[in-house]
Amino acid sequence: MITVNMTKAREIAHTHRRVKRAEAFAPLDIAATIPSISVQAENDRQVIREDDHVLQAQMDAAKTPEELAELM
Repeated sequence: MITVNMTKAREIAHTHRRVKRAEAFAPLDIAATIPSISVQAENDRQVIREDDHVLQAQMDAAKTPEELAELM
């Protein structure tokens, strides 16, 4: 029987989550420096932060590898 170390699995999942978040932020980081679209870019960045916060909490609460995999 294979036993999954959930602490390590969560670390891996969070690393994957952070990479995806950085990819989503990349175009907005540039847009945030352009005065005419900076407000919208910052609003879009806030949406990403809020969604990421929810996903992080869900990953921390996952009890099984299957639950964690679903979130990824």
